[in-house]
Amino acid sequence: MTVTAMNSALQQLQALAAQAADSAEVQSQSNGAATAGTFSAALKASLDKISDNQQKAAGESKAFELGAPNVSLNDVMIDGAKANIGFQFGLQVRNKLVSAYNDIMQMSV
Repeated sequence: MTVTAMNSALQQLQALAAQAADSAEVQSQSNGAATAGTFSAALKASLDKISDNQQKAAGESKAFELGAPNVSLNDVMIDGAKANIGFQFGLQVRNKLVSAYNDIMQMSV
């Protein structure tokens, strides 16, 4: 998967998190639901963690390429794998959220 595709998917996840936060805020204001706010906070925290892992992996990769003495290839590969696994997890969560949203929108009232 290219970096552009990864960034695009990450932006989609962030947009979904922002929409979830906005709708949770409106919902909690209208009926006092506390669970919606905790879900959006958990989703945002997960996206932030995924983003941090990707930035850390990219930083270590660049440091290794520049020949930094304190960065080993093992660390670069492990951090890259962690970032990839986190990204794939986030992508699957996004897919499930979109699927659930589509199912709810197709329900007849």
